[in-house]
Amino acid sequence: MQSLSLPLVTLSLALAACAAPPPAAPPPAPTASQGSYFDHTGRADVLTGGVRRIPITTSKGTFTVWTKRVGNNPKLKVLLLHGGPGATHEAFEAFDSYFPGAGIEYYYYDQLGSAYSDQPNEPELWEIPRFVDEV
Repeated sequence: MQSLSLPLVTLSLALAACAAPPPAAPPPAPTASQGSYFDHTGRADVLTGGVRRIPITTSKGTFTVWTKRVGNNPKLKVLLLHGGPGATHEAFEAFDSYFPGAGIEYYYYDQLGSAYSDQPNEPELWEIPRFVDEV
């Protein structure tokens, strides 16, 4: 019976090794382009996590709109525009899970009257041509 135990233990270990998932590979070292994706050197928004308030001039005065830049890619940029008035950039935050891995520089934006942008009580400003000019 003892001579049968060693082959059974060996067979059990071999089967367990086949069933176990392979060890995780170490993450690849960042390439120069990946490293530069998060390089904010010389950018005006370096200390704000990419957030900037951009002044816009309207017939009712100057207001600011909220924007946030993520990434750094001079060749591939996306501006995320929500519907509205009244919607916000928050519906697009899922892009944080996909765009950085693809190296896409992208911008969140809240139009005037929405979320983090100024909220003037000026109904005359809620016209499509004015929103187009704002962008």
